[in-house]
Amino acid sequence: MSKEIKYEAAFAELQTIVRKMENDELDIDQMSDQLKRAQELIKLCKDKLTKTDEEIKKILAEK
Repeated sequence: MSKEIKYEAAFAELQTIVRKMENDELDIDQMSDQLKRAQELIKLCKDKLTKTDEEIKKILAEK
């Protein structure tokens, strides 16, 4: 069972992947794996932001 990753950790990992890609630090095999991981992280971050936005809107609507 995997532990849920926090937004900040996911975003930091995503930044690391991007930096490695920009600096040509990945070979072709790593590139494929890291692109897949980046897609997962982007989805996770987007989902967390969407959920938080919905919660904030709900709270504000209740006032």
